[in-house]
Amino acid sequence: MTERETTRLIAWSQELRRVHHRLREALSATRDSLADGTPGEPAARELLLYCHGFCAALDGHHQGEGHTLFPAIEAEHPELRPVLRRLEQDHSMMTHLLGGLRTAVDRTAPPEELARHLEGIAAIMENHFRYEERQLLAVLETLELAAEPREVLGSMHD
Repeated sequence: MTERETTRLIAWSQELRRVHHRLREALSATRDSLADGTPGEPAARELLLYCHGFCAALDGHHQGEGHTLFPAIEAEHPELRPVLRRLEQDHSMMTHLLGGLRTAVDRTAPPEELARHLEGIAAIMENHFRYEERQLLAVLETLELAAEPREVLGSMHD
């Protein structure tokens, strides 16, 4: 195995950490946008941009995991099926929560309601990321997967 191939294998764990960090930053920026906003249309438009960007990034990350990463892990590590099913359930829950946030933003819900949506997403997302990292980082260091990181983990990359 060449050094480049080894680097590529280890990079999957690094890529996952990097994407999780960027998604945490995007959620923080969205929350800051809500906290710093002034009532009215311009603030709602700015929050809408942050929300749609964050929601799209998180959705894209989970879709890539579900379509490419999780099947590759399951093929090499069938013993991880229960872990992967739990992560997929988390993805479904977050999709539902993101839909609620989108709906609230689209109808210009009051800041307190938007904050509640963001808090719920933040709590589930953080639990999910920590569990995923505990369960999968070691596996990702040896996973052989010939794919582009953006396709597998979403667009939150350099």
